[in-house]
Amino acid sequence: MRVHDDAMRSEPGRATPRRRLLGALIAAAGLLVAACAGSADDDDDPLGAASAATTSEAVPASTVAPAETVTTTSTAPATTSATSSSTSTSTTTIAATTTTAPPTTTAPVVTTTTTPVPMPEASSVEGLVALERPLVIAHAGGDQDYPHSTLYAYTQSAAAGADILELDVMLTADGALIVQHDDTIDRTTEATGPVADLTLAEIQALDNAFWFVPGLWGDQTRPDSEYVFRGVRTGAVDPPEGFGPDDFRVATFREVAERLPDHVLDVEIKVQRGADGENDLATGVAAAEVLAAEIAALGREDSVIVASFSDEVLEAFSDLAPSVAATPGETSLLNWFVGGQELDSSISVLQVPFAYQGLTVVTADTVNRVHDEGREVWVWLSGTDVVETRAFYAELFALGVDGVIAGRPAEALAALNDPA
Repeated sequence: MRVHDDAMRSEPGRATPRRRLLGALIAAAGLLVAACAGSADDDDDPLGAASAATTSEAVPASTVAPAETVTTTSTAPATTSATSSSTSTSTTTIAATTTTAPPTTTAPVVTTTTTPVPMPEASSVEGLVALERPLVIAHAGGDQDYPHSTLYAYTQSAAAGADILELDVMLTADGALIVQHDDTIDRTTEATGPVADLTLAEIQALDNAFWFVPGLWGDQTRPDSEYVFRGVRTGAVDPPEGFGPDDFRVATFREVAERLPDHVLDVEIKVQRGADGENDLATGVAAAEVLAAEIAALGREDSVIVASFSDEVLEAFSDLAPSVAATPGETSLLNWFVGGQELDSSISVLQVPFAYQGLTVVTADTVNRVHDEGREVWVWLSGTDVVETRAFYAELFALGVDGVIAGRPAEALAALNDPA
C-alpha cells in the first residue's frame, strides 16, 4: 500500500492512521532494516510550509513516442460567489460561515485549446513494470511545480514525460468521484468546509489554484503576488497558453482519465472523516464502489493501480474489480514489514515512504527485500523530510527503486535521463 502523505500534510496536531502505522514501522525498523537508525520526532510541520522552494531547471518534453493531442473545451462560469456554480446561485454555508470569493464581472469564457502530450512508453501497469527501468510518477500531477490535483498539473506532467499520474479520490455530497487529497476544501481553494457537505457543482465553482505557490503546498501566509494562478479559474486572470479556466478547478476522476487516456493512473482511495471527526470507513467503501464502476465504464482495468490506507476499502474494491492492480493496505503492509508475513501473490507493487521525521525507511536493504520477492517498490516523498531536487531523485534511482512518486516530475525525469 502507499502509506501516503497524510501524516506530513494533514491538519496540525491530528494523529492520522498513517502516523500510527509509520510509528509502528519505525519501531520495527531497527530489527528489519539494518541501515535504518535514529529516532522519530512528532513535531514536523504538517503542511510542509517549511520546505524551501527550489528552482526547477528546464527539461524538454519527452520524445520517446509520437505525441497525442489533448483537446480541451473550457468554460469559466460568471459568478459572484465562490460557492455558486454556473447552474446554481445558492451560497454554501459551511461551519456556520458563508464563504464567498472576490466578486468578478468577467463574462463566461469559452476556450478550445490543444495541448501536445507525448505518448507514454507503455499504457498499462503490466507494460510499465515490464520496461525494467525506473518510473516517474507525478504526485498529484506534480504538486511542487503545479497546482495540486488540477487538470493543468496532470497535463503539464504528462507533457513533460511522466510515466504515471498519481491522484487521490473521494466522493462529494452528491456522489461524484473527485480528485481531492484533503477531506476539506480549505487548503487549495478560497472556501472552507468538508467535501462531504458540498455538491460537485459547488466544489467545481471554486479556484483550486487559489493557494498555490511553487515549491510549497498549503502555505497561506505568502504575499498575494506569489499565488501565481489565483484568478485563472474565475476568468479574472488569463490562463497559460493552451489551457482554460476549467483546468484550474477541482477535477473529477473521469475528467482526468478521459483527458489523458493513455497514461496509467495511480489512484488512492481516501477515507473521509464524519461529523465526529473520526474516519468514516463507509466513505471509503462508497468511493471504492464508484471508482470500480468508473474504471469499468472507461475500459481502464489494465491502466489503473489502486491504493488505500484501509485494507477493508481495498477488499471492497477488489471484490468489484478483481482484475485491477492494487497495493497492500495498512494491516497487510504492517504484517509483512514487521512480522514477515507473505503478501498476496497478486501484489506486484509496494508503495512506501522514503522517510518519516528524519528516519530513512527506503534503503538498499529495503529495496533488495522487495526485489527478492519479485515485486516493485515505488517511493513517495513527504515534502518535509527532503527537498525534491534532481540530485536527490538521482540518489533514489541509484538505490534501485522502481518508481518515484515525485512532486517535481520534470526534475525526476532529468535525473533519470542524465544522472550526472
